[in-house]
Amino acid sequence: MSETRSAPLYCPYCGEEDLRPSEAGHGAWECHACARVFTVKFTGLLREAVAR
Repeated sequence: MSETRSAPLYCPYCGEEDLRPSEAGHGAWECHACARVFTVKFTGLLREAVAR
């Protein structure tokens, strides 16, 4: 498994792509379009796959 994480592709609030890493902490991103700071955190895996 890879040790690096992918960067978010768009802001979850406004949908813009002008994102930069934030100094607010690990996994924090700044959106320069709507001036919000948000974090991305991996929570875990489901025990079983969800049937579609």
